[in-house]
Amino acid sequence: KFDSDSERRFAVVLENDKEALKWFKPGRGVFAIHYRAGIEEGDYEPDFVVETKTAKYLCEPKQKDAMSDPVVVAKAEAAYEWCRNATEVTDKPWTYLLIPHDTIDESKTLAGLAATHTYQPVKRGESK
Repeated sequence: KFDSDSERRFAVVLENDKEALKWFKPGRGVFAIHYRAGIEEGDYEPDFVVETKTAKYLCEPKQKDAMSDPVVVAKAEAAYEWCRNATEVTDKPWTYLLIPHDTIDESKTLAGLAATHTYQPVKRGESK
């Protein structure tokens, strides 16, 4: 079950990508990553978890016009930190991908999407 067509297209990318060993859509409580955006806070569940031979990814396809939404950014920053911490204690590095919906099509690969959509937090005083 997919919440959007971009999620469905991303699943097709993963199914077609020989580098993706396994992937899943986590259920509630599997990846409860706490975030805070102003007065709003909660637990964030990424849309996809993917494993390759050399890395693991939390992936979030998102509407292009929502990419700078403060809640989306807060969730991305929390997921980035989660990946940074998980990398220190696991056998493979973790990376967070925040992927604009209009960049996902079935000709893409996970590596290609990771090359252009790996999330990097914005430093204070900078704009993204």
